[in-house]
Amino acid sequence: MAKIKITDAMSDQAPVVESAQFEHQRLLSLINSMIDGVVAVDESAHVDIYNGAALNILDVNSAIQGQSLGSFCKLVDSNSQPIDIVELVRSTTTSYVSRDYIILYPDGSKANIYLSIAPVHLGYGKAGSRSYVIVLRDISHEKSLEEERDEFISVISHELRTPIAIAEGNISNAKFIVEKSHGDAKIAKALEDAHQQTLFLAEMINDLSTLSRAERGVLTVEAESINIHDLLTEMAHNYEPEAKAKGLRLYTDLSRNLELLLSGKLYVHEVLQNFITNAIKYTDKGHITIGAKPQDKGVIVWIEDTGIGISKTDQERIYDKFFRAENYETRKTSGTGLGLYVTMKLARLLHAEITTKSQLGKGSKFTIYLPNLQ
Repeated sequence: MAKIKITDAMSDQAPVVESAQFEHQRLLSLINSMIDGVVAVDESAHVDIYNGAALNILDVNSAIQGQSLGSFCKLVDSNSQPIDIVELVRSTTTSYVSRDYIILYPDGSKANIYLSIAPVHLGYGKAGSRSYVIVLRDISHEKSLEEERDEFISVISHELRTPIAIAEGNISNAKFIVEKSHGDAKIAKALEDAHQQTLFLAEMINDLSTLSRAERGVLTVEAESINIHDLLTEMAHNYEPEAKAKGLRLYTDLSRNLELLLSGKLYVHEVLQNFITNAIKYTDKGHITIGAKPQDKGVIVWIEDTGIGISKTDQERIYDKFFRAENYETRKTSGTGLGLYVTMKLARLLHAEITTKSQLGKGSKFTIYLPNLQ
């Protein structure tokens, strides 16, 4: 009877085993059909599953199952600093994506790669319950095109500075002459329109120049002591006429306990300036408040307005390159969609953190945490 029971149990398990094998083969077929390299590793970063595309990207000609990922995947960052891929994988707790790593090959060649690491939890509280799926893609050609584009933008923005500055100066002089001589009102209006458009072009060129330098990684921070109280007071004074011209009130709410901040003054000024000018641009009535207080070895600065606000959907995209909301209130103002993208680039350079709170029709509040740079 015991033998019959064992035979029956084995018979019952056979379809389950066959089904598992079938699913495994189907998974392998699916992975091998992908054009991206796929490698699945265990919690020690030893290879469990991989596809042919992964072997091509890693430039490996033999089986890698069971081997440590670090034995054949040598990475450096954009500054040529070595990256421990095993430690990077094991420290990943949520999905991680980067386009800034370079893989080094034994023959001395290298390639830019897209790297994605996704942890997979197979069971709670069990040994070997975690694994990782790694996706690799050679993006050397894309990076080359990006570098050519950034170089083009850099050259164009540099070459356009002089003619735009000359045009702006001549238009300003013509405006002055017409105003002093009480000339034709239509000519004065035309000159004013031309002057505003020239200033818009100058702002665009400045954004493109900063963008180009940020994209190429040539921006560096020269840390210096900044009196945040004095900086924000001066900025509020400088932008008060612009706010007043729109019928807006500009307030400051600055803590008396503000200390000197060690950071890059030029970039801190540009980050705060972008938020202040946006607040004025997108507020038609009410007020704007510029506030600051000390916090956690740094300072918290906020710019709050009673403007048009930002929808929840758009809040997720306002820092994207060239993004502008599609609503009428936004479109009736000029802009390139680069301002906040550049702002976020500079904020990361300063190790700053930005949070956004906004509601359509009720205004926005941008909070910037600026840490002391050591």
